[in-house]
Amino acid sequence: MDTAMQDRALGAVLASACGDALGAPYEFGPPLTADQPVEMRGGGPFGWEPGEWTDDTSMAIPVLEAVANGARWNEARTHGRLLAAWSDWAQDAPDVGAQTRAVLGRMTANTEEAAKAAARAVHEQRGQSAGNGSLMRTTPLVLGFLGDGAKRPLAVAARRVSDLTHHEEDAGDSCVLWTVAIRHAIRRGRLDVRRGVPLLPRERRTLWLDRIAEAEASTPADHTERNGWVVASLQAAVAAITSGDGVVDTLERAVRGGGDTDTVAAITGGLAGALTGASALPEQWTVLVHGWPGKRLDWVRSLAVRAVGRTPGPLGLPARRS
Repeated sequence: MDTAMQDRALGAVLASACGDALGAPYEFGPPLTADQPVEMRGGGPFGWEPGEWTDDTSMAIPVLEAVANGARWNEARTHGRLLAAWSDWAQDAPDVGAQTRAVLGRMTANTEEAAKAAARAVHEQRGQSAGNGSLMRTTPLVLGFLGDGAKRPLAVAARRVSDLTHHEEDAGDSCVLWTVAIRHAIRRGRLDVRRGVPLLPRERRTLWLDRIAEAEASTPADHTERNGWVVASLQAAVAAITSGDGVVDTLERAVRGGGDTDTVAAITGGLAGALTGASALPEQWTVLVHGWPGKRLDWVRSLAVRAVGRTPGPLGLPARRS
C-alpha cells in the first residue's frame, strides 16, 4: 500500500469521526443557510462537548478494533464479540438509536443468531427497520477488505454486520453500496457510488440506480424530513459529496442539511475522507475530536494504522500469522 492510499484509508475513518462531532450540536435542527457558520461548538440535544463524537463513532470503534485485531468476518464469533462490545457501550451511552437499542435490549445472548432474531422481531413489531444506524458504523469495515479480489467478500460482510441490528433490505443494501464505494475511493482515489450496485439483489438494482441519480441532482436539505431513514441519509451524503469542494466544505454541507446531522455527516465523512485523505482534515478539528471510550482522535488513528497495516489474505481476509 503506497502512502497516498494509506492516507485515504485513514481519511475514511477519521473524517467520519470528524463529521460526527461536527454535526452533533446541530442534530434535529432545521437546515442552515449557506452563510451560517458550521462549527465544532458542542451542545445540541445531548449536551456534547466541543469535538465530542456520538453513537455513530462509538459503534464504529468496535468494528475498527476488530479489523485492527485481525478479525475474520466470515466467522460467527467475530459478530458475537462485536455485539458484546456494543451491549457494554449501550449500558451507559447518552444516545443510542431507537432501532439499535430495541434490538440490543431484546437479545437473549451476544450471538449473531440471537441478534438477527431480535432484529427480525423488532422489524415485525414496528413494520420497518431501515434506520441509518447500521450505515453510520460501517466505514471501518472497509479497512479489512482492501486487497485484490475483496470487493464481493466486503459486500457480504457489510450486509452481515448490518443484519445484526437492522432487518430491512434497505439498510443492508446501503451498507453494501457505501462500503464498496469507500473501498474504490481508497484504492483508486475516484468517486463511484454505483460500483456496488451489481452486488445487490437483481430486483433492487434499478431502484438504487434511480435513488442515486435523484441524490446527485439534490441538496442535503432536500432529504431533511426523512434523513433518519437510511436511504435518505445515503442520498444526503451523496448530495453533499457531489456538490462539495474538499472534505471540509463537504462535511459542512452535510451538516447544513439539518435533521440527523451527526449521522449524515459521519456517513458523508467515510466516503469524502476516502477521496481526500486524512491529510486534508484541518488541525483545529483533529486536535479537538474525542469521545467514548475516553479517547482522542489520535487513538482512532493508531487503530486505523494497525488495520491498514495488516497483510490481506485470500479474498481480503487477514492472513493468518505462521
